[in-house]
Amino acid sequence: MNLAEILKPEAIKVVASATSKKRLLHDLGDLAQAAYGYESGALVTALMERENLGPTGVGHGVALPHARMEQVTDMSAAFILLERPVDFDAVDRQPVDVVMALFAPEEAGVEHLKALALVSRTLRNEALCKKLRANRDASTLYALLTSDQATQAA
Repeated sequence: MNLAEILKPEAIKVVASATSKKRLLHDLGDLAQAAYGYESGALVTALMERENLGPTGVGHGVALPHARMEQVTDMSAAFILLERPVDFDAVDRQPVDVVMALFAPEEAGVEHLKALALVSRTLRNEALCKKLRANRDASTLYALLTSDQATQAA
């Protein structure tokens, strides 16, 4: 599995500002609806329910919100780069500006975990995150995220 298999170019967006974690989750739901046709409200509800179990801000300005849902048929992702970081209750208490949401079919078990591990490995790459933060063009962000170097980051 690689990011090009789960992330469409249309599912990448640069957001000038999100006022809160909740607003950011709504932005992710809207982006996934536009790119994949999923119902935004259901996505946002699922993401918020997952956040209630424990925050998905993994540190270093990165958040990986994720949810398994009945309406999702294929593993899919949405990426938002924030121009201004927002508080996300991250483990290191730092605000986040790099956000990759993952949506999985409800019955996806191992596949969901593999995708989450892939996204986590990719966004732990400090050099990649630096390049992402230096760009504001969605097509450039897609190229950076789906390059072999990024998807095989250790």
